[in-house]
Amino acid sequence: MNKSDLIVGLDIGTTKICAVVGQLNESGAIEVVGIGNSVSTGLRKGVVVNIEQTVQSVRKAVEDAELMAGCEINSVYVGIAGSHIMGINSHGVIAVKGGEVTQRDIERVLDAARAVAIPADREVIHILPQEYIVDNQYGIADPLGMAGVRLEVRVHIVTGAISSAQNIVRSCHRAQLEVSEIALESLASAKAVLTDEEREIGVALVDLGGGTTDIAIFANDAIKHTAVLALGGQNLSNDIAFGLRTPVASAEKIKIKYGCALTDLVRADEYIEVPSVGGRESRRLSRQVLAEICEPRMEEILYLVDQSLVRSGYKDLIGAGVVLTGGTSLIEGCQELGEQIFNLPTRIGYPRNVGGLKDVVNSPKFSTAVGLLCYGAEKEMGGQKKFTSSRNESSMFDGLLARMKKWFSDIS
Repeated sequence: MNKSDLIVGLDIGTTKICAVVGQLNESGAIEVVGIGNSVSTGLRKGVVVNIEQTVQSVRKAVEDAELMAGCEINSVYVGIAGSHIMGINSHGVIAVKGGEVTQRDIERVLDAARAVAIPADREVIHILPQEYIVDNQYGIADPLGMAGVRLEVRVHIVTGAISSAQNIVRSCHRAQLEVSEIALESLASAKAVLTDEEREIGVALVDLGGGTTDIAIFANDAIKHTAVLALGGQNLSNDIAFGLRTPVASAEKIKIKYGCALTDLVRADEYIEVPSVGGRESRRLSRQVLAEICEPRMEEILYLVDQSLVRSGYKDLIGAGVVLTGGTSLIEGCQELGEQIFNLPTRIGYPRNVGGLKDVVNSPKFSTAVGLLCYGAEKEMGGQKKFTSSRNESSMFDGLLARMKKWFSDIS
């Protein structure tokens, strides 16, 4: 296997770390050739809180992926999430020299758009062009070569805490991995589960993870809004552990196997075995008791998502509805509860657009890892879609990585 053809997406999540290895075939499609999973213990709400534990989990996931793919992994595309992530919309204007828009003009107008005040402890992760405007002609996807004297751009800028990005890169370096690029997890998930039609009509992607819930709104094939809520499936597991008086590990298993987000969907004659703590005997409880614990927490999470959609000002543009993905979206009744709360068509998003071992990754919990694989493949092929990074961002990110590498060498 040619190493240069390999692309690896690494999803460093709050509850699990997942590495997916892909290979570009002759037609440019991605084929999944390996996957590795490990339990994540060094993160809280999407942020690294214990580097050593994170490194061990990353190593295990990568080793499993290497074993399945029969290759050696050296570099990865990594996702970033957490409540420190913030997205803002910005606008840039320049005069076009020579009457024709050149690549240099595009880079200049993106520079103008990113000239916003950002606190010293934050770093720009993505500059995502929404649309270009040439001489008041709106809705232009690529202005290169167009005639005009005035060029404008509307962009969505995603920023994050420098320390959080540094800790993710540092964890990968300690696991002997180079970081090709860091990508916002909701953007990666969007690449894996959304269709072109949904992005064009208007859609909200909601990635229900273990520690965070990531939101991204698309309309007219451009990113309009991003947000991260510090709530996820782990909160649900903690509620079950407290409510049923069972260990958290058992609560997690019960949630996955028997959890239900709507009490109306549970029959009165359904029962579950609940392990006790302190060596006591297991108890037999009605599944409705479990649903009564799950429903309020799921309702709260989805209600806060709905509030975020309303505050963004873009909820009216979501013609294609809401796509729920991530491991927590697998809970029975999640789609039905989403439709009730959002009052919009809702579906569960599964990874698509990949071949090879696609059955192995055919679950919403692998959406981010598969999306990072798709993100990396676009980068390798030089494909620049509107909601991926611009060339300007690539050079900016190289600068961020260079500063991080210097920082590591200074302290080592």
